Amino acid sequence: MSIVIKPVESKGDLRRFINYPYTLYKGNKYWCPPMRMDEWNSLDPKKNPAFDFCEAQYFLAYEGKTVVGRIAAIINHTSNSRWNEKLVRFGWIDFTDNYEVSQKLLEAVLAWGKAHGMNGIHGPLGFSDMDNEGMLIEGFEELSTLASIYNYPYYMEHMQRLGFERAADWVQYEFEMPPIPEKIQRAADMIARKYKLKILKAKKAKDFLAYAPKMWDTLNEAFDNLYGYTKLTQKQTALYTKQYFPFINPDYVCMVLNEQDEVVGFGVCLPSLTRALQKCNGRLFPFGWFHILRALKSHDIIDMYLNGVKPEYQNKGVVSIYHLELHKGFLKNNVRLVVTNPQLEDNKSAVLMWKNYETARQHLKRRCWVKHFEGN
Repeated sequence: MSIVIKPVESKGDLRRFINYPYTLYKGNKYWCPPMRMDEWNSLDPKKNPAFDFCEAQYFLAYEGKTVVGRIAAIINHTSNSRWNEKLVRFGWIDFTDNYEVSQKLLEAVLAWGKAHGMNGIHGPLGFSDMDNEGMLIEGFEELSTLASIYNYPYYMEHMQRLGFERAADWVQYEFEMPPIPEKIQRAADMIARKYKLKILKAKKAKDFLAYAPKMWDTLNEAFDNLYGYTKLTQKQTALYTKQYFPFINPDYVCMVLNEQDEVVGFGVCLPSLTRALQKCNGRLFPFGWFHILRALKSHDIIDMYLNGVKPEYQNKGVVSIYHLELHKGFLKNNVRLVVTNPQLEDNKSAVLMWKNYETARQHLKRRCWVKHFEGN
């Protein structure tokens, strides 16, 4: 039976689009199911402020009446302007191990992109850097995190067969909790004195709220030159602050301030939610909330989500200050394992940080693929 590609045109279509991976990865012990509610909010133009500068079309692949694949086509106009390119993004890509399915899905994105004046395609990418990005190419038998993509090994084979090339790679590390490395302690103390920096002392999550806008400003500055990054708007940062800040544990968040009370560096971590989301299969109700709240109080595995340093403070050791403070929180709560956030492999200063931990190992790698249209 031939494969038919159909655009998502109704609420029912979007439900099938969102639900498909829960069937594809059913029983997979490494996949982290996203929250279905979050998927709805990300893909709905009325709820996602990224649609102020993005446009998108979603597609489903059918074999008869059965969904066998999905893909999102996205044009981020701000990113294309920032990087002086005309690329359509593909994201939310999932498919059965059938070359005709992956080929036709990506052809649908290519056609849509061409019709909108684009001359190439890259991904997996979302609407912004806050969405999960990168196709897994190493670490298929490693536990994934909420802030990263998991996929089967055959995805990479399909992309190579379709003529896609590497655009960028993200790597992740995990490390067991050793005592605080002495050189990090010394470096942090010296850097804090030299640049007159201090740690924001917080006892509860709301103590960070007044500094949240400054943190997002630092993130925008720190990430500005990283692959495909688009600065977050005030509407986006307000939404993310409302969504995530109520759940943070002060032991797992650190903001470094200068004399002007600016956030010059920060790190944000959360307890791993992967096992909880597997138990509730991405649903908050009826009992998903219980598993998630229980996971938020667990201290076994910690996932790093965000970190950054203002450009003028980069390569001055500021990263050692917030890593030291976070490390203290990990030891206080008897954390067993820490998983870093995805970092660009070419971002040497960020990746080198993990060389200070003897137990650190790179266990995951994801790739952004790119392909230019014929004649471009």
